[in-house]
Formats: sequence, C-alpha cells, structure tokens
Amino acid sequence: MRILMISDVYFPRINGVSTSIQTYRETLSERGCQIDLVVPQYETLTDDEAGVYRIPSRKVPLDPEDRFMNRKKLRKQAEELIQRFDYDLIHIQTPFLAHYVGTSLARKHNLPVVETYHTYFEEYMYNYVPFLPKQFLRSLVRYFTNKQCNALDALIVPSSAMLEAIQEYGVKTPAKVIPTGIVPEKFHYGDGELFRANHNIGKDVPLLVHVGRICHEKNIDFLIRMHQQLLKEVPEAILLIAGEGPAMNHLTKLCQKLGIDKNVKFVGYLDRDKELKDCYTAGNVFVFSSRTETQGLVLLEAMACGTPVVSTAVMGTKDILEAKRGALISSENIIEFADKVSFVLKNSFLQTQLSSHARNYAMEWSIDHFTGKVIDFYTETLNDFHQAEFAESELQKETVN
Repeated sequence: MRILMISDVYFPRINGVSTSIQTYRETLSERGCQIDLVVPQYETLTDDEAGVYRIPSRKVPLDPEDRFMNRKKLRKQAEELIQRFDYDLIHIQTPFLAHYVGTSLARKHNLPVVETYHTYFEEYMYNYVPFLPKQFLRSLVRYFTNKQCNALDALIVPSSAMLEAIQEYGVKTPAKVIPTGIVPEKFHYGDGELFRANHNIGKDVPLLVHVGRICHEKNIDFLIRMHQQLLKEVPEAILLIAGEGPAMNHLTKLCQKLGIDKNVKFVGYLDRDKELKDCYTAGNVFVFSSRTETQGLVLLEAMACGTPVVSTAVMGTKDILEAKRGALISSENIIEFADKVSFVLKNSFLQTQLSSHARNYAMEWSIDHFTGKVIDFYTETLNDFHQAEFAESELQKETVN
C-alpha cells in the first residue's frame, strides 16, 4: 500500500502532530506501507529521511512557530508525486492548506482521501486572535470543521471525546477512534540523576515535571498557581517546565508576581532521543492540566518512564487516565490538585506503586497495536470507496438504459 501524506506541520516544529506523523510513518513502513510525506520547509535545516518532501514556506502571523506553505509549489509537488507513484489514497494531517490541496487532488485523480483530526481548535483560537469574540471564533471553527470533515471519505480521531465533539458539530463522515500510541521501549532507562545534575537540582529535591508546548491552551497558569499552593506543604519542591512557545513571557512574569520564580525552572525544548526521557525519569511526579488535549501523549511517555502522574482528565486525556493506573486524577481545583501532588511526594511506597503500574499500563498503549488498526482503516476506506464507485457506475448504466 502506498500513501501520499500531507501536513502543514512537521519536525523540527515540535508538537503532538509531528510526533504522531513520525511514529506512524515509521511503524507503517515496517508493515510494508510506503508513506511519502509532504510538509513545510522551516528556517532550521533538517536532515530528513527518504520520502520527505519539503515545500518553501513563510511564517504564520500571530504564530511564528508555524509556517504557511507556498500553495502553488505544494500543489505542484503533490501533483508530481501522484503522476510518479501509484497511490492508494491521500492522508491529510492538518485542516489548513494541506486539507484544501489534498482534497482537491484526491477528487481530481479519483483517490480516496482521509484525514486525522488532531486538534480541538474551538477551545483556543481566541488565544491567537484575541481581537475577535470567543463565541464568534467557536462558531467559525465549528462551521469550517463541519464543512471540511464532510468533504472527506473517512476520518481518524485520537480519542472518544474528539469523536463526540465533531459529531456534535454535525460531521457525518465515517470516523474511527485510533489513538497515537508510543514506543514504550524508547522511554526506558532514562538517567534522572544526570538530568538533575545538569540542571543543578539536588537528587533529593521533590521535583514536579511538565512537558509540552508553552502556550495558553495547555493551562500551565493553573500548574504554576497550584505550585504556589504546594510550596506551603513542600517548600523545597521545584516545578520544571520543558518546552517553548508563545506563553513563555507571560508565565515567567506570573512566577515572579507570585514570588515563586526560584522554585520554577524553564528548560526549553529537549532532545527526544535522550534528554526528554532523562527529564521524565528525573521527576517524582508528572503534572498536567491541559483543557484542549485530544489525547495527551506526554502522559503515556511519562508513564513509560515510570513517573507517577497527577492530572486533570479533560477531553482526550480521559481515555488515558480513566483506568486510574499509574496516575491520580484531580479536578481543576488548586487545593485538591496540590494535595494530591503532596500526597505522592510524601509517600515513597505510593510513588513506587504508581511507578510500577505506570510502566505496565504504558505498554498497553504500544504503537504496534494501533498500527494494525490504521492499516485496517486504510483497507476499509479503500473497499468502501471502490464499492461506492461501482454502485455509482451501475446506477449510471441503469439511467442510460
């Protein structure tokens, strides 16, 4: 099976979409699928693997980390690939230029087109377009999501909460919940002691870790205010935040305003192959409170490292956390959340128990299991597409006769 995949985002831009694309591309290739990937070119030079095609792009206003691909060059590159290779279908990963070019070419060349709906846009667009009313932006997002999704042959969504959301919008396209799994083995054997030493954190200092893009929709404000509360019970505790993004300046000022800047460390993006798993392993607790997560891969990555989790369970994170294995769930209440973190930090037996449960549970989210589901999804979509083609052809014959 050969797939043309198109996305408006990919590494070196670090986020869940990039991670999902790379992870699935690797495991699908191992199962015999050829995935050609068309993505933006960034300012940072990349050493891409074979089959990745970069399109010249420019910065996105109000969101300089992302890129707008050149439409003409994107279409030309995708068209050339379609002429060159015998694709079974087109898989779109983002609802921007990739969506419009991908669906247009799919219809032109009579190919089935599917899309993964990764992001719960309605809950955070106002952070990037603050001069428009929040309700107006929500309505606009719902309108475009409904229109785009109903133009597809099939949809993948990463969680049951995301499926419920798009169905509420009025999306009728067949959709299947297929999470992005992880490769648990990649997160074993992190060196937490080395990470602590490199960042001047004592080996006995209680350490909370958060990993993710530093943006408003991740609700990191809540974690910082929660940490202020926690310091009343565990005054030596440090909250370490890994990642970068547009909310960095706001969050550093908030720490200063609350007088806890000495107990909060920002360490920027970490190398996924080494530093990231060291960071997870260094933590006594992984903390998370995003309201917009469609899945929450970082929760699974932390668990695979054996790091206990304290988190809210909103949107996609509910699917991961509902088993209550390796994690404590809190409401978005500062005192309740801080009490649960304090309880874990002060109870070494509980930490050990949660750590063991977390590792075992993360194994159940192995990408190997979900890769088979993606291949089945591709096969079902192809069969449905060709059956619909046949039915339409037969109807046309009857009409002529």
